[in-house]
Amino acid sequence: MNRIRLPRAAWMGILVLTVILGVRAARPSGTYFEVTKHLEILTSVFRGVHEFYVEEPEPGTLMRVAIDAMLDKLDPYTVYYPESRIEDIRFMNTGEYGGIGALVQPIDGDMTVVEVYKGYPAHNAGIRPGDMVRSVAGRRVDADMDTDELGDLLQGESGSTVTLGVERPYGGGMLEFEVERAKVRVPAVPYSGMLDDKTGYIYLSKFTRGSAGEVRQALMALRDSAGMEQLVLDLRGNGGGLLKESVAIVNLFVPKGTEIVSTRGKDEKWNKSYTALGRPTAPDMPLVVLIDGQSASASEIVSGTLQDLDRAVIVGMDSFGKGLVQQTKDMAFNTRLKVTVAKYYTASGRCIQRLDYGGERDAQGKAQAVSDSLLRVFTTAGGRPVIEGRGIQPDIEVETPFMSTLMESLLDDFAVFDYATRVAAGLDSTVVPDPVSYRMDDVTWRGFEDHLESDGFAYSTESMAVLEDLEEAIDFEQYQSVAGAALDQLEVALEPNLGRDLQLFESEIRRALEEEVVLRFHLAAGIVERSLTVDPTVLRAQSVFGEELTSILAPVDPTQQRDGARR
Repeated sequence: MNRIRLPRAAWMGILVLTVILGVRAARPSGTYFEVTKHLEILTSVFRGVHEFYVEEPEPGTLMRVAIDAMLDKLDPYTVYYPESRIEDIRFMNTGEYGGIGALVQPIDGDMTVVEVYKGYPAHNAGIRPGDMVRSVAGRRVDADMDTDELGDLLQGESGSTVTLGVERPYGGGMLEFEVERAKVRVPAVPYSGMLDDKTGYIYLSKFTRGSAGEVRQALMALRDSAGMEQLVLDLRGNGGGLLKESVAIVNLFVPKGTEIVSTRGKDEKWNKSYTALGRPTAPDMPLVVLIDGQSASASEIVSGTLQDLDRAVIVGMDSFGKGLVQQTKDMAFNTRLKVTVAKYYTASGRCIQRLDYGGERDAQGKAQAVSDSLLRVFTTAGGRPVIEGRGIQPDIEVETPFMSTLMESLLDDFAVFDYATRVAAGLDSTVVPDPVSYRMDDVTWRGFEDHLESDGFAYSTESMAVLEDLEEAIDFEQYQSVAGAALDQLEVALEPNLGRDLQLFESEIRRALEEEVVLRFHLAAGIVERSLTVDPTVLRAQSVFGEELTSILAPVDPTQQRDGARR
């Protein structure tokens, strides 16, 4: 039988997969035989599909599906990047790209500017959050254009120019901007400042190249120019990044030579220990670190090691629990593979990885946490117990503020974003609202309900979903005669009622609207500055300094039992 000659793209896919699996003839073993065996099976199936399938399949798509399905059996951090997405890796590592300095995403079919970075071309040109991009370099932007395609049009070499056609809603009309692209680096420290006359605050949003330098610069400025004597370092929402940056940030607060983190992998070359290499900038400054459920990876190295060394008090919620280290490797045809190569261990020796991707999966195929009974307890430098396998548990827990179902729906539907754009358009452009003291007046607040109704906003609640399940159970068990009237009353009470619910959750929704209006004039830093005055976690952190901080970090009396996490 004559064999089909596969297109070059098909063989490229096979080559990519071969490299990913890392077949090396120099390492013959049982594992090597299994790898080569299954590669041959995959090749034969791939060839068979092209030879016999009734339609003409697209080789690249088939192989991408095969690669993604294979990696999905490992962990969510092992990712294949085709040549078209190589720029994504550079941005993740450096936070830099050539572009205009704006974040654009689709809202109701319109490519809308949702954030503008201060001091970059889009901001300097006068582009605002809420503006809708209608054309780029003469090319029409419509609902059929995806964000990747638009991103390719907006990005380019630093110094090159691009013309944007923008529609400004609520009376702004059509505007045209000629913007000179620049090297955009999204700051790792979007805000730093003083909470009071002694307490400084630094918000670190990510661990990209140079993050430690930004933290050090902010730290020195607050200490030397603003008189800071104690610091709150905020890592909430920080999903991590470069390992070496986390080591350098811990080094700002601990002596040279201190072991900060270690890694261990299948290959001995990944068994490494990272120590503080420089002199600390603030070795004795009282320190509180904030974390939440989105603080992961490098954030957990910083918070976990500072906790292990009894160098800082950790405040907030349990962190995410990602104790895995990734490296990016070159693959065939200019593709890349970000692959998990090791686990990391904080200074006490604990690994904070929460999910066991190599263990048994649940019925939906998802990885599960290791049983509590199998977890080991470690101790901090002062003898406090800390547990592995559960992320970083704070010394002082502060619950995340409640968010109503209506608030979630308003955010998901971009209703808050849209109304804030409308409010900002109606404000006197010569009077910029103060980021902290701005309050929405009652007339503007009451107009929000009319705005939502005119836009046809609708929402559902979890309570109604549960009630529907209850009604089905009552019907099945034939209790309608005894429960029907009560159910009717309950349905009336729980039925979504926009006017009632806006009044019920007014303070929460009004606060979100005010923050969005502040964003239009003061960008992301304005929102952070505003939130600090009401943020319960920040306020609790401020109260820790003094006797409570000293008590928590004091060495444990070996004759007494103490809990590792204070609730």
